[in-house]
Amino acid sequence: MPYRAPVKDIRFILDHVVGFAEVAATPRFSEATPDLAEAILTEAGRISTDILAPLNKGADHTPARLENGAVVSSPGFAEGYRAIADGGWVGMAASPAHGGMGLPISLALGVDDMMSGACLALQLKPLLSKGQIEALEHHASDAIKALYLPRLTSGEWSGTMNLTEPQAGSDVGALRTKAVPNGDGTFAISGQKIFITWGDSDLTPNVCHLVLARLPDAAEGTRGISLFMVPKFIPDAHGKLGDRNSLRVVSLEHKLGIHGSPTCVMQFDGAKGWLVGAPHKGMAAMFTMMNNARLSVAAQGVGVAEAALQHALAYAMDRRQGATPVAGQGTIIDHADVRRMLAAMRAEVFAARSIALSCAVAIDMASATGNADWQARAAFLTPIAKAYGTDTACSVAHQGVQIHGGMGFIEETGAAQFLRDARILPIYEGTNGIQAMDLVARKMADGGEAAFRLIDEVERGAEAARSARPDLAGDVWSAAEALREATEALVAMPLNDRFAGAVPYLRAFSLVLGGAAHLKAMQADPGREALARVMIRRLLPEHGALLAQAKEGAAGLYAVGADDLAA
Repeated sequence: MPYRAPVKDIRFILDHVVGFAEVAATPRFSEATPDLAEAILTEAGRISTDILAPLNKGADHTPARLENGAVVSSPGFAEGYRAIADGGWVGMAASPAHGGMGLPISLALGVDDMMSGACLALQLKPLLSKGQIEALEHHASDAIKALYLPRLTSGEWSGTMNLTEPQAGSDVGALRTKAVPNGDGTFAISGQKIFITWGDSDLTPNVCHLVLARLPDAAEGTRGISLFMVPKFIPDAHGKLGDRNSLRVVSLEHKLGIHGSPTCVMQFDGAKGWLVGAPHKGMAAMFTMMNNARLSVAAQGVGVAEAALQHALAYAMDRRQGATPVAGQGTIIDHADVRRMLAAMRAEVFAARSIALSCAVAIDMASATGNADWQARAAFLTPIAKAYGTDTACSVAHQGVQIHGGMGFIEETGAAQFLRDARILPIYEGTNGIQAMDLVARKMADGGEAAFRLIDEVERGAEAARSARPDLAGDVWSAAEALREATEALVAMPLNDRFAGAVPYLRAFSLVLGGAAHLKAMQADPGREALARVMIRRLLPEHGALLAQAKEGAAGLYAVGADDLAA
């Protein structure tokens, strides 16, 4: 089935679940009226459905390739990227000072969701540019901003981030790339970076690399890392491209999925670079880009899950197999187990989308008001949104293959592509295990205050719904109270004991937030009760077992020796 952008669902969540009206009521975002939001989401949905989605399958079969040291993109990607860039979609949330629209991240995230569902491999290119734009806005010198931001914002140039090295993955502090002063304010960057998404491109005339490297006097570890802008072609002060820089693509990675997105091994051989931010403070600047990317990857997960669900639903509505136990379509959707899978898929897509958009609203409110509580809420929700959104992508795509049965294992049906494409998302921008550890460590450094505020909010919402639906509201309230008790226990634990239960704790928190989102949706539209019941009565009960794991600590894990694992 052709992909259809879920404009209606995104608009409903913004209006009735996550409080987008509060964002539009701020002076900073007063232009984000209901009419403007509708127009933006509708047009982005049209581009996603009509222009980007038809490219997805072809890019899987005709991947990006390296010819004579240059990347050649998949067929149709040039036209697809031009539709994104020319429409102003790269700079939606960027500052108007450099050509951006200055719109809320909440709306931009809805667009990311739809474009990711349409063609993840292509959407990755503007995603990296958006993150680079935010990093430069916050950390770059005025000269770098003036030169790079207008061209990145328009989509004329594109951006990347270069962190990972063969020996330095999650342990970024182990990187070896060097930056040596040239004596003229620039630096010679030398080293190799791997896993660089869209590290080269024939879709834009220049690719702008943000590269982490060490100055000669740098300390060991992350405190000694600096950040540099290293363009493929060196521009003059007016943006005219000059000499090619001393960098090249060594090879393209052979990947499980997202074949249309070139993942490059990059070699820098004394390439000319410009310092971004203060010396030895590169991680702060890079984390600005990474946090932006983490929420965008959450939206990518939701988008791919949406596409996989639509594909599976179309198959289930058409496929006839065996006698169905109830009168209906006469197809496999009338089998209880298939209906169970589809209902759970839709319930979790709605929950994950709601959590991601709630995080975006918190970011918008923090930037519009400067309020510390909004900032803490956004920070706390970011790892939850990223991990739950991307785990949902994998689980929904997995169930989509299952619904297809044997045909799901056949590439021609298209179900397998969603699973292959989705599998990178829980690894991107810090694995989901790292997200969970961040949640229970850095994000609970306040003694759990941000967590408890969210739990209080869920309980207030459940109390408000109790008179209309006491059963479902009571289940959500009880789950939130169990989450409160587990949070209190985790805050009192040593850090490694928290880490041992971090992943189940994050999923339990996600399910509670998802249940609350469905409860709020049902109050706004009683027609959504059936899906709310699936979420609250079938999926939310997992929280008890998950929280039991979360409180178990680390000792039992370390009691399992290497011999036990090898047996």
